[in-house]
Amino acid sequence: MGMENSISIDGSQLWSDLMETARFGATARGGLHRLALGADDLKVREWFASTCRALGCEVIHDSMGNQFARRPGTQPGLKPIMIGSHLDTQPTGGRFDGILGVLGGVAVLRALENGKVQTRHPIEVVNWTNEEGARFTPPMLASGVFAGVFTEEYARSRPDRDNITLGDALTQGGQAGTQPCGEHPAAAYFELHIEQGPVLEAEEKTIGVVQGIQGMRWYEVRVMGRDSHAGTTPMTMRADAMWAAARMIDAVHGVAMSHKDGLGTVGIVDCQPASSNVIPGNVMFTVDLRNPSDTVLEAMEQDFRARIAALAEDCGVEAVVSPVWNSAAVHFDPTCIACVREAAEEERYSMRDIVSGAGHDAAYMAQVAPTAMVFVPCLNGISHNEAESAEPTDATAGANVLLHAVMLADTRIDAA
Repeated sequence: MGMENSISIDGSQLWSDLMETARFGATARGGLHRLALGADDLKVREWFASTCRALGCEVIHDSMGNQFARRPGTQPGLKPIMIGSHLDTQPTGGRFDGILGVLGGVAVLRALENGKVQTRHPIEVVNWTNEEGARFTPPMLASGVFAGVFTEEYARSRPDRDNITLGDALTQGGQAGTQPCGEHPAAAYFELHIEQGPVLEAEEKTIGVVQGIQGMRWYEVRVMGRDSHAGTTPMTMRADAMWAAARMIDAVHGVAMSHKDGLGTVGIVDCQPASSNVIPGNVMFTVDLRNPSDTVLEAMEQDFRARIAALAEDCGVEAVVSPVWNSAAVHFDPTCIACVREAAEEERYSMRDIVSGAGHDAAYMAQVAPTAMVFVPCLNGISHNEAESAEPTDATAGANVLLHAVMLADTRIDAA
């Protein structure tokens, strides 16, 4: 590939960008609280836009507030190769989840600019709105609209806990652009991310060549019993929604344990009337089931529903299971995966194939463009936590693989 091999990421500048952006929404414990379209998200978005403009890019927003920073290509009519991720965080999030993928993209733009490399395709770095789903549920809302999974009306109507809708927040923050979301072309999509799990670190591998993303299904379970006095109602005459819910929560664990590669999590429990001497009449809890195989995930759902129904009957309560979100297992594009693998080989990084346990914007992008992901290790596999940490050398390695994978894709993907 000649002189192209000689260009590489400026790792110290990438690390400096990571540390600088960690000021926006910084928490006392070294993490981040930067919810989608909140004050700190608006600040980091402006930082992203001005940084990319300084590198000679044009920056636009679409109608869902997704930001696209575009470096032009030499061949007219070619769609852009996109590099993307997100700038929003969990309520007590870390300094790498999401933003490493965006700043890795900025580092790629900088390397191309400093190396005076001309690509055939335009190269675009994308910040997707509300990936985390921490403020507006479900997650990955804006990339979902982009890929046609959600309607824009649905996404814009999603409320936060203060009943501000995503549409209101876009308008108030001045983030809604004129380009209709989804009408932006893409030749390919690459996303760099910390693994958010312990595998790469445990095996001392620098790069995860991501094959796809496991399937995920979210539910809300409402358990309806009868509020009654804790001191005057005999145990045999109760319809105790909390006791029933506790058994159901244990059953979620049982479902995950009894299916290969199954995962099951209850993350929110809400109990009403929430008084220490009242038997709860209403309990709501969330369930998150995951599996790399859609077939196994379907079996997990059937098992879960059967166990909830049996326990409701056993405990003398009613239970309603409502699906909230369903993301099928995703298999990435062989050409894009090959670009990642060859880039890692070219740079002589150790690597392994891996399946993503977490959802990413890449899951939806894979439905509309050839897609792949690059993982780098994170300390103890911890993410969605203020203790989230990654090594500067790993961040640089991931961005280098991103750079060279994009340059390989530029020569191989010709979709106009």
